[in-house]
This record gives sequence, structure tokens and C-alpha cells, in this order.
Amino acid sequence: MIPVAEFKQFTEQQPAFKVLKPWWDVLAEYITIAMLMIGVFGCTLQITQDKIICLPNHTSADYVSQIICKEYTENPQATNASEEDQAITTAPPTSTREMSGLRNNLDLQQYSFINQMCYETALHWYAKYFPYLVVIHTLIFIICGNFWFKFPGTSSKIEHFISILGKCFDSPWTTRALSEVSGETTQEKTAERDISKTNFDETSPVTGDLPVPEKIVAETPSEVRFSFAQLSLPAILDKKEEQQAKALFEKIRHFRAHAEDSDLVYRVYVSQTFFKVVKVAITLGYSLSLVGSFSFHHICRPGIKNLMGYSMFTCTHNLAFILEKLLLTYIVLVCVYAFLSAYALFWLFTSSLKVYSFDKNSEGPGFSDIPDVKNDFAFMLHMVDRYDTLYSRRFSVFLSAVSEGRLRELALNSEWPSEKLRQMINKDTKGRIELQLAMIPVIPKDVYELREIEVLKLELISSAKLVGAVSQLKSLSELHISHCSVKMDPDAFAFIRERLQVLHVRFTDMEELPSWMYSLKNLSQLHLSGNLNCSNNKSIRLHSLRGLSGLRSLSLTSNFSQLPSAVLDVAWQLSKLSIQNGDTELRSLGQLKRMNHLLVLQLCHCKLSRIPGALLGLTSLQCIDLTSNRLQLVDELGTLQRLRSLNILRLSHNAICRLPPSIELLRNLEELSISYNNLENLPISLFNLVRLRHLNVSYNRIRLIPPEVGHLTRLETLAIISNQISSLPRELFRCSRLRSLHVSSNQLSSLPSEIEKLPLLSSLDLMGNNLTELPQEIGNCLQLKKGGLDVEEHVLGTLPPEVRKKYL
Repeated sequence: MIPVAEFKQFTEQQPAFKVLKPWWDVLAEYITIAMLMIGVFGCTLQITQDKIICLPNHTSADYVSQIICKEYTENPQATNASEEDQAITTAPPTSTREMSGLRNNLDLQQYSFINQMCYETALHWYAKYFPYLVVIHTLIFIICGNFWFKFPGTSSKIEHFISILGKCFDSPWTTRALSEVSGETTQEKTAERDISKTNFDETSPVTGDLPVPEKIVAETPSEVRFSFAQLSLPAILDKKEEQQAKALFEKIRHFRAHAEDSDLVYRVYVSQTFFKVVKVAITLGYSLSLVGSFSFHHICRPGIKNLMGYSMFTCTHNLAFILEKLLLTYIVLVCVYAFLSAYALFWLFTSSLKVYSFDKNSEGPGFSDIPDVKNDFAFMLHMVDRYDTLYSRRFSVFLSAVSEGRLRELALNSEWPSEKLRQMINKDTKGRIELQLAMIPVIPKDVYELREIEVLKLELISSAKLVGAVSQLKSLSELHISHCSVKMDPDAFAFIRERLQVLHVRFTDMEELPSWMYSLKNLSQLHLSGNLNCSNNKSIRLHSLRGLSGLRSLSLTSNFSQLPSAVLDVAWQLSKLSIQNGDTELRSLGQLKRMNHLLVLQLCHCKLSRIPGALLGLTSLQCIDLTSNRLQLVDELGTLQRLRSLNILRLSHNAICRLPPSIELLRNLEELSISYNNLENLPISLFNLVRLRHLNVSYNRIRLIPPEVGHLTRLETLAIISNQISSLPRELFRCSRLRSLHVSSNQLSSLPSEIEKLPLLSSLDLMGNNLTELPQEIGNCLQLKKGGLDVEEHVLGTLPPEVRKKYL
């Protein structure tokens, strides 16, 4: 049997050739692999399984003759019987014993001979040779799809083209020229294309993989552009790099003359595509006509009665069903392959592929002095465009003679070069690339070359101004302004208005609030931190936010006594409102009712003494955060049952002394945090919240965890840090989904052996208790590994060595 791996060589090309394979060729290649697998599988079945099984047909006259002869041999007097008796004797003799089957009087060799004879005479030829035909056709398709990569007259030209393309990507000369032309075009357009740094394999320019851009952000064709200013390159090219660039320019000129001299590559590709269309049409035609050639039952008349005693046999073709399904699958794949081949041929005949114009085909800015290319050079550029237009655009810049002059004009900012700025780039907690500039006079111009920046932070910059070059920062989505007044020119404002999604402004006086902030129509998150209390100063006033049509999240860190009117202007569109009020009492919260689309509400440090009644009208609320207030009695919790979507409730850092029994009415609650309060006990009704997944009651004065905690079968996190608990109820370990258990700084003297019933437990904090030993059963918590168990060393030392080493 031939393994499928032996066919791999038919589908492999040099990896660099992939840039010349359009999407239909890539899909066709996968389809041929599937067809090849069908053929190999069918051949394997034909070789390893019984093809056909035959038995004599006892309804024929041969069987009656055999019975008569047998009766005559056993009882010769039967010949004198009457005709009526003879008619009776022709019936099969009956026996008093139970029959187990019909006797055929044939041996194994005769059966094998009959099977082979009937396989050749009774089966349709397509049922016998279908898998082999599939393999042959598929190999032809594979050869047709890759012929232009192997044909000597075209393969050498293709390899030369890809080699030059790789060197263009690798040349510092080309990269610097791209940076310069992108910088000039910034003043003409408001959007650009951001492409990550790409490297080539210097040791193998032909057989190595051509790079694919890691990130391409594109809008409409009129907005698309590209640049490479983010690449960190020397300020001045050394002599060796200059000589290499000159040699590459000369090599490209010679190759262009050679490639434009003929259209052999084009003609070979058209020929192989046309051949595929014809071949697939023939294959599909006869395959459809032979769909019914597979049958399970066959009647075979091999004409060997003189050898076997039977003239007719009933046969079964065991593989008929599965081969028919393979045929139908094969036909579907061939239909798809036919569509792809027809589409490719249509594209070849309807497109002008022997002429390539960089002005027409380039979606972004570039050098305008490049004349149109023709013949094979043009065709290969068109094929590269089907893979990714980025390659031809890079090539086009290198083809320009102006790029050499542009390179000489590049000058770096001596005080703030991009290399220095790049060293200041960090990643924030969300993994985004950020740049923070603080206490400098102006924004360096080379900042706009750092195109990977996603977050830009400006702090204490005396003359901060964003210019049109900011449009090069295509990944920029978040801007932080801290104690500085940022101005921007019209081009920069046009870009910021369309692209900025998150804005943080920290200000001391209202002059530091930028006026352009109120026109950012696509802004989704706005964070303001500063004095907005107008009770003592009427000039402190936040202007209307109605221009922020896309605003969904508003965060205010201030000290106002009532909601600013500007907030109410966007009340209907907000889904999140966060207020950190600096321990200033916030009154007149009845206006919150207007925010009927609010999902998340945070009112922290607002000196609230009770839960605002206005919350009951916000039926869409999913999260309520009243952390760091002055709540003592929360009997209103039961009224929150009207909020059907409420699943997160945070009441930490208050003065709550008890929870009302009505808390059980919040049946959809999944997270409850009441840490840093004055709780002494937990109501039993709390444990009727069976959907609860996260419970935090840390830093209270709780002495006992009720056994009803076992009702919380969905509980994943339980934190009871710094309480007065002396023991854990055994019912707690019925919470089999528990992943994190934090009971540090309590009065535990022992840990129940039922801890082994928590198979998902991965974090256990036991520090600061009165434990003297740990149960050996803790080793059965398979998810609890090194770093997950936090306990004193002398307590950990009581475990057996084989258990203890898991946590060291």
C-alpha cells in the first residue's frame, strides 16, 4: 500500500512561490488534496476488502435438474411412477430434521473462481476502476496547477522575480525611501495604512518564505496608504549598503528588460488554466453519467455451467455503497474545482494582464515617475496583487529613480530621534503599545513615525500640538492628556475625530479641557478627572456632550454635588457611567432615571447613606458598584429584584452591619462583594442565590459560615479573608466548582479532609491561621499545584514528602 505521505511531493512548491498564487489556486490545491485522499482511500478498500461474493441461484432450472438426478441415484424405482408422482418428486425433499441452509455442493476453490469470474463479467467497469481513475485525474490536476513553476522557461524567470522582490524588502535603502514618501503624503491625506516591520531570509532569497504583513488596517481605497517610518534603521546608510542598493537598481533594470521582452509566463499560465477547464469538464461529464454504475446486487451468468453445475449466480458488491458515496463527494469537489478553473480563465480573458500601471493599481501614495510595465513583468505583478497588493507597492517604490533622491533628503530630528523615542515605548496592562511623553516643550515630530503606537500619553507638555502627521498613527485609538492644553491643526483634528475611541483628560482648570473634545463623534469612552464643582465658581462648567454621538462609557473623577447637565445630554445613549466623587456628597440622583440604557453604574466615594431609589427604574442594569460610600442599612436590597438583568453587586468599603433576608430575591446575582464592612454573620437566605459564582466577604467580623453554603453549587471563588472563622463547614466542599478559596487571617485550627472533593481548586490561601497540619487528602486536588497553595512552611512540612513536593 502506498502511504499518503508519498504524494506530498506533488503538492509542494518552494514556499516563496506562494506570493504568485491567487486565492483560487490556493483553494484548488486544497481540493486536489481532498480528491487525492478519496482516490487513495478507494484504492485501499479495493486492495484490502473482498470485492464481490457470489452464491448459486437456486431458483433456476439447474437446481431442479440436480434434485431429480439426486433422487434417481438414491431410488431408481422412482422412474416408473406416474406423471403425478414425478411432479411431486420434483419438489425439494423435506426432512424431519431442521435445515441450516441450502447445500450447494461447491468447494472453496470453486467459490473463489466464481467470485473472480463474476467480478470481471458482472460489475460495471467504472465500479472496478473508479478509485484508480480518481488518483490519475488528481495527479493530472496537480501537475496542471504547478506546471508554470516547474517549466524551465518560466521557473527561472519566476525565481529571479521573487529573489529581487525579497531583496527589495530587505534593502535599508528601500525602507528609508518608503518612510520619506509616506511623510510627504501625510499632508495630503487624512488616513494611511499601517504595516508592521517585515524581514526576509538573507541566506535563501528564492526558497525562503516571503513575509506577510502582520497587521494591515485599511479603509476605503481613497484612504489607504502605507509607510515604514516605524522601522528602526541607521540615520545614515553606510558605504556597503549604498553599493548594494546601486547594484540592486541595476539588476532590476536588467530583469525588467528581460521580463518585458516576452510573455511566456503569461501564455503558460493561460494554457495550463485552459487545459484544466477542458480536463475538468471531461471528468465531470463522464462521472455524472456513471453515477448509477454502483449496485449492491448483481446477477451473474458466467457461462461455466459445465464446471460448476450452475448457470446463474447471485452476487453482492460489498463496496458499492461506500464507493458511491466517494463518487458523489468526488463529483462535488470536481464541480468546485471546475468553478475555480472557469473563474480563473474568465479573469485571464477579461483583464488586461500584459500591462501594469502603478498609478491605477496602487491604492496608496507612491512615486509617480514609474512608467507602465508590460508582458511577463506586468503579469507577475498582477498575480502578486491577487495575493497582497503590498508587494507590488513596495516594488514600485524601488523601481522609481526618485527614491534614491528621496533617501538623501531624509533627516532625523537630532534631539528626539525615533530610536530614542522607541526606547520609551512600553506595553500597558492590556498588552497595548503605549508611548508616554512628559515635561518636554513640544511633541517631537518623529513620534509620528512610531506607527505601532496604540496609546499616546501626553503630560505637562507646555506647547503640545498635534499636526496632520498624526494620521500616520493608524493604530492610535487612545489618547491621555494630563495637565496640558493640546491643540491640533485641521488635518490632525479630522483624523482624531474619525479614529479616536478613548480619551483621558486630567485637568486642573477648565482651560486644559480641549475644545475639540466635544466634537469627537466616534469617541466611545471619555474619562475626565478634575474639578467640576461649580458651586463656588460659576466659570467651572462642562460644555454639552451632545456632539459625542458614539459615546457609550463616561467616567468622571471629580467632586461635584450633583450630576452636570452635560452628562444628562447623553444620558439616553450611555451604557456605563462611573463616578469617583472624592468623598463629596452626591445629591439629586433622581436624574439617573433618564439613563434607561445603562448597563453598568459605579457610584464610588459619593457619601451615599442608602441605595438610591432611582436605580429601580434602570431595568437594564447588569452591574451596580457602590464601593466606598457610607451605607449602613441596606434593607432596600430586596427591591432590586425588579432589575432582572442584575448579576453583579459590589458594596465593599462601607459600614454595612447586616444583610437583609430579602437579598435572596436577587436570584440572578452571580457576583457579590461586601468586603470591608461590619458584618458579624451571614443570613441563611444569602445562600439561596444558587447562581452565585463569586462571593467576597473579606475584612468583616464574621464568626461562622453557615452549612447552607453548600447550596451554592456554582460557586467558583470564595474570599473570607480576615474574619474570625474558627472552622469551615463540611458542606462547603459540596461546591465542586470552587476554584479559589481564600481564608487567610482567620482562626482556623484544622482543614477538613473533604478538601479532596474540590477537583477544580487551583488557589488556596491559608496564611495567618492556627493550623498545625494539613490533611493528606489535599494531594487529591489535582489542579492545586506549585504557587497555588499559600501556607506557612512549618504547616506545609507536615504533609508527606510526595505530596509536599507538588507545592514547592
